[in-house]
Amino acid sequence: MITRLRAENFKSWKDTGELRLAPLTGLFGTNSSGKTSLIQILLMLDRTVDSADPNRVLDLGDDRSSINLGTFSDVIHGHRNDAPLNLSLSWDEPESLPRIKFFTGKQLRFDASITEKAKIMQVAQFVYSFGHYRFGMIARVDGTYGLVHDGYVLDVPKDWVALPAPIKCYDFPQEAVEAYPDVGFLRQFAFSLERNFLSLRHLGPLRQSPQRSYLWAGNRPFGVGRDGETAIQALIAGISERSALEPQVARWLKELRLIDSFRLQSIATNRGDYEVRVKSTSKSAEVLITDVGFGVSQILPVLVLCYYVPEGSTVILEQPEIHLHPSVQSGLADVLIDVVNNRK
Repeated sequence: MITRLRAENFKSWKDTGELRLAPLTGLFGTNSSGKTSLIQILLMLDRTVDSADPNRVLDLGDDRSSINLGTFSDVIHGHRNDAPLNLSLSWDEPESLPRIKFFTGKQLRFDASITEKAKIMQVAQFVYSFGHYRFGMIARVDGTYGLVHDGYVLDVPKDWVALPAPIKCYDFPQEAVEAYPDVGFLRQFAFSLERNFLSLRHLGPLRQSPQRSYLWAGNRPFGVGRDGETAIQALIAGISERSALEPQVARWLKELRLIDSFRLQSIATNRGDYEVRVKSTSKSAEVLITDVGFGVSQILPVLVLCYYVPEGSTVILEQPEIHLHPSVQSGLADVLIDVVNNRK
């Protein structure tokens, strides 16, 4: 779990300061106060980890992704291209790092400084640290890189060429491991960082309107989509796997007093079309989800995501309370507490 976050020169933030991230963290503030920017730091790193291009220092997204941050100039505070973007995060490392025998404690920290030269992003340096140990890479004047160990830059052995640029903004190139056999464990730090983002799921601030029917092709979605567009497909997949997902969602919809009952119904045999049918009260007629209050369809992706993701995931919810009555908003807090306590 990521426990601390900091960024310098990111969008409206000259310096976010040290942000402690708890098992349940809420961001509150006025419009355009920088809340979304804090979330975008994590989504940007998530995109970067997921990128198939090892030379892409940071993936700033596009119109098809959860973020679209534009260019480095758009991201950097004050649009000053001469300023570095500094990123820092810490996380709990519950898994052992077997090749790092001197690894003590469960906290790892990552710091990176990223600059732009001739409109090309490059890593000025990055460092992993725990206790008094420090391992990383730093750019040299000649455009090559040196390996950092406990704050000192190591010289490359004479029979090896100078080290190339890091992989993305956080990983050591294979040449670094080959040049220094004693530090063959270096890439385990990057694997540890990546695990934090491989388990990250995000739901955007605006959810898709309800539909009269939904098509499921037999797949298991990664999440519920940026706009909640695959929430019903995730729910159907959970039912096919005989998970407790549907009962949990139905229970909370009833406890929040939004509806009395909720079920998914296949429209026809051997077809992948489904309807979501609900009853507002025990005495009401059963109707499609499109025929009840809009709030039901808006909170449904939140509930599905919270109980669909694997235990120990990181879930980012933007405006989870949108279109909900204040009494339901307070009940949603109970949902989040239950997820933290029972699903980690």
